[in-house]
Amino acid sequence: MKENVEQGIAMRLSRRGHWLPVSEEVLKKFRTDLAAKAEAAGVDVTLTPPVADLAALVNTDPIIRMYFTQAINQAIAAGYTLGYSTIDQLMLMINALMTYAPPFDTSELVGCPLNALLDWPMCMPAGFALFRIETLNEKLRAVLQYWSQFLSGPDSRNFLNTTSPTGWFCPEAVTDTNITEFQYDDSQPYWGFSSWNDFFTRQFKPGMRPVANPDDSKVIVNACEATPYNIENDVKLTDTFWIKSQPYSLRDMFTAAHADLATQFVGGTVYQAFLSAYNYHRWHAPVSGTVLQAYIVDGTYYSDVESEGVDPAGPNDSQGYITEVATRAVIVIDCDDESLGTVACIFVGMAEISSCILEVTEGTHVNKGDETGYFQYGGSTHCLIFEPNVIQSFVPQPPFNFDATPLKINSQLATAN
Repeated sequence: MKENVEQGIAMRLSRRGHWLPVSEEVLKKFRTDLAAKAEAAGVDVTLTPPVADLAALVNTDPIIRMYFTQAINQAIAAGYTLGYSTIDQLMLMINALMTYAPPFDTSELVGCPLNALLDWPMCMPAGFALFRIETLNEKLRAVLQYWSQFLSGPDSRNFLNTTSPTGWFCPEAVTDTNITEFQYDDSQPYWGFSSWNDFFTRQFKPGMRPVANPDDSKVIVNACEATPYNIENDVKLTDTFWIKSQPYSLRDMFTAAHADLATQFVGGTVYQAFLSAYNYHRWHAPVSGTVLQAYIVDGTYYSDVESEGVDPAGPNDSQGYITEVATRAVIVIDCDDESLGTVACIFVGMAEISSCILEVTEGTHVNKGDETGYFQYGGSTHCLIFEPNVIQSFVPQPPFNFDATPLKINSQLATAN
């Protein structure tokens, strides 16, 4: 079994965006330390309401209990150290995370602690089926919302300080987060941030991200501070998005209830990019126009695609796939320039990073570069979808370097015909 683990680590894919450590040893220590903390609290600890509801579902639904037990056992049999061997132990560890605020770390940030616990069960044979079950995702959504409420409160600020190496305002963090580009007041406690979420959704200082060619409608700008992941042309209405290449399936991305929207983009182009843990987490309009649709799609949180195999990077390497199944926000803009048609923006939550907050509604007019929403905790991945024959060229070109510095928001992304 040890050989399997060593091979898996040797084969691991990059944890894009740096939301989790690359080192399995670091993750193992995180899990075992958390297990010790949960054990010290005792088995009689009162679970928070959403964790209690999750535990009740898992323990009373025979199919979910079967898959969960199998996924845990399969991960352990493969040689991975989870920190738990039973569902009840896992629930106690999840409960301990409800008051967890990530400390800063230059290279081994555990920004997605629940993902760290589920990293291996979620990509075991039983895990693939388990984390697609709707009722399980409903309970996970409640757990994540509860945790996000903690992150939105004052008690989440314990690492918003200048203490090295864990403080988010220590010298190393100031460099990694480019905090000097953002609005803050270092004369105030916690530099003026009211909570962890307030810090993570921080705003740029005025003028830090000017809009490229604001009066030229043919210049399409970057909607997120993000690293290019993929460009795909001639996309289909429906496709087998679960295979190795993870092609985009428009009707599934928009959902069947909005199939009319999806039809407009058949044969068009999808640009996808992912956000980093250390950067800006708000969304801006790539074009000027009127919002035709703005809606949230509830979906999965920890679902991987089987075609990636044992994926030690969690959903990171299922980024194409999760655009069709994960929790996401959809904004469709009817462009002022009729030659651009409509442009769709899909902001996809991944694991804990799933609180999609819309700031526009149907009928809202946006100018290129206007803010349209944000991820409540951190950021994930997003797609811009264009109708056929709209895009002349993109500024970023494949093959993409996934370790490259994210493209600046509001900078030129593409040129339209």
